[in-house]
This record gives sequence, C-alpha cells and structure tokens, in this order.
Amino acid sequence: MKPIVITTTLMVSSLGMQLHAEGVDDLINHYVVQAKSETSTFAGFDPIRGKDLYFNEFSGGKKDTPSCTSCHTNNPTQTGETRAGKAIKPMAISVNPKRYQTLKKAEKWFRRNCKSVLGRECTTTEKGDFLTFMKNS
Repeated sequence: MKPIVITTTLMVSSLGMQLHAEGVDDLINHYVVQAKSETSTFAGFDPIRGKDLYFNEFSGGKKDTPSCTSCHTNNPTQTGETRAGKAIKPMAISVNPKRYQTLKKAEKWFRRNCKSVLGRECTTTEKGDFLTFMKNS
C-alpha cells in the first residue's frame, strides 16, 4: 500500500509544479504535457512555427493589431509600444529573461494578445511554439 501512496504523492507534486511554473523552461514543459494530452500525434514545439506566429499578419483579430509586431516590433530583442504609447519590454528571453516567469501571467498575456491578433485564443501548440521561438531569439 505504501508504493501507491508514494506514487500518488509524486503525481500530485508534479501537477502542483505544472500549476506554478516559473521560467520559460517550466512553461514549455507545462505546454508539452498539455499538448500530449490533447493530441496523440504531438511531436514537439517548433521555433519556426513560433517565428511565423510572431511575424505573420492575420485578419481575424483587431484591424490595428494584425500581427505581434504591431506592438512588439520586428525585432523581439527591442522594446515595443502599446497602441496607447506605453513601452513594452522586449519579448526575447535573451534580453528579458524574466519575461515568462509564471503560468498565470503567460496565460493572461496569451489570452489577451492572441484574441487581439488572431481573433481567438492561441492553441497549446501555438503557445509552445511561440515560447520556443522567444527562447531562441
């Protein structure tokens, strides 16, 4: 009976770690677990798809934000600007390593910005691809 208790404890501990992710690697790992549970054919995140998501223009969102670069510039290592003129710290982890610290904050910004740019929430794969691109930028 003790092995069952230990296994259960480890499973609960792992779940807690995923809910309180800190840093981009923990976030990416969280999205890997989520993607695998959603799609049996999940083969990993792709920074090229993340780059495409960042640079491509979309027609589903708001007219004044057709792409991430509308506010975040064509260079993710540079400071961006909101439509209201407020500075946005760089997106690239190489110059802003604290950018993606918690799952709660990451989800907040994905929800807001994906709806603005895409007109919908990002998929788990899109989130992981995006973070993988930013980690390599």
